[in-house]
Amino acid sequence: MDRLDLMPPPAGADATARDDVPDRADAYAAAPLLNCLLREVAQPLGGCGARRMYRLRGVDRLLRVRGERRPAEPEVYAAGHWHHIGHTELVKLVAEELRRHTGLSNHELPAEMIDSRDAVAALLAARARATAPEDPYQRSEQSLITGHPYHPAPKARGGGPVAGWLPYAPEAHARFPLVLLGVRADTVVEEGDTSALDALGEAPPGYRLLPAHPWQLDLVDLAPAFADGRLIRLGTTAFDAWPTAAVRTLYAPERDLFLKFSLDVRITNDIRRLWRHDLLKLGRTNGAAAAAFASMGGPAAWLSDRGHRTADFAFEELAVLVRDGLHGHLLPGATPLLAAALVEGFEGSPLASTADPAAWWEAYLGAVVPPALAAFAEHGVVLEAHLQNTLVAVDADGTPVQALFRDAEGVKLLPDVSRAAGWERLVYCLVVNHLTEIAGALAEHHPGLDPWPAARREFSRHALPEIAGLLTSPTLPGKTNLLLRWTGADGADARYLPLPNPLAG
Repeated sequence: MDRLDLMPPPAGADATARDDVPDRADAYAAAPLLNCLLREVAQPLGGCGARRMYRLRGVDRLLRVRGERRPAEPEVYAAGHWHHIGHTELVKLVAEELRRHTGLSNHELPAEMIDSRDAVAALLAARARATAPEDPYQRSEQSLITGHPYHPAPKARGGGPVAGWLPYAPEAHARFPLVLLGVRADTVVEEGDTSALDALGEAPPGYRLLPAHPWQLDLVDLAPAFADGRLIRLGTTAFDAWPTAAVRTLYAPERDLFLKFSLDVRITNDIRRLWRHDLLKLGRTNGAAAAAFASMGGPAAWLSDRGHRTADFAFEELAVLVRDGLHGHLLPGATPLLAAALVEGFEGSPLASTADPAAWWEAYLGAVVPPALAAFAEHGVVLEAHLQNTLVAVDADGTPVQALFRDAEGVKLLPDVSRAAGWERLVYCLVVNHLTEIAGALAEHHPGLDPWPAARREFSRHALPEIAGLLTSPTLPGKTNLLLRWTGADGADARYLPLPNPLAG
């Protein structure tokens, strides 16, 4: 299998490496866009050598690419020859194909695709100047230059100037203090346990403490509230926090605390606000997830969303969510790593360096699969167990020993959704988005390994009525992010198309 080396150079790379940033940015941005196009729209025509060929029926063009998991070097056939196309030309081709395929126009998404590519270029340049963090967990959370491998614009940052968002970008190894605000006490709205916020600083009489993401304060107009005293500025925290892969969720290691903020920017499918309707149901969904994991007796863990605090005059804009830190959940001596980073790759990744990939994979499956299935089967909790919501803790040898799941906002409960719909969502998140990507990366690093017999064995150990169908169905559900965005569907409105099922043997 071909493998395109897209990893950025280490800090201190020479000028020659920096000069190739435009080409590398094109490659990073083209791979997920091609993945979407080839999965959702194109007609496969087979391969020739290292290249695979497709027909784009809307524009009646032939397209070929190199590689499988991360397609690269797109070429179109015209006038009897194959012609390489860069990212800009690819965006135009995709837009025209989708316009004809759907009968709809969309001027917003092509601009996001270009913004995503330009953001990658800025991130590559910033990483060449930055020093990677020594902490392997932080390094994993801040490693995602490609990002979501099946999204047309995974690194778009709202189209704003680079100077506005780069200081807060996880991929640029950012860290910064939180802004501390005082909110007039009679305007505070909160639910759950928010006591950790009061320990971040000191508010004057009549006010309550509210931390804020500095980027969000640049994006919303709060001047009237500052003018009439409902809000006051209290400076910044005496410590830094750093952004996780989710961008708007920050980790304060000195306090072992995660804080999730509203961010009025579209990142992948959604404007990343803490929406009122989601906040109002978090107590129930988080409580169900926490209870499910408590009953399992470990080692898997749930990072609980303890509570939220905001102001009634800017309920969504100023909301902050308090999430459990790591230390109370991790096994002794274990190191957490972001699952998505194991797929993309980062310095020190145990997936790449393990000497026994078969045993490593069995340990990974044993850590991740049982708690996700138990939460569903025994508690009716549908975890959003995808790559960015799963941390996998490894021991000193790099062997997976524990899974930690997070983000109650994405949790669904039965019977709020039907069992069939909940199972479909779990299969997409856990198998298609997560295990398929880990298995592909592992097999790429360790040629000759077939990861799917072990995965079939792991699933067959669990006595859910849906397992037999999972192991025999010829297809699995694949989310259509490109078509969802092109047709303007709600970001939470998942639509699926059938993909070949590697579990079916």
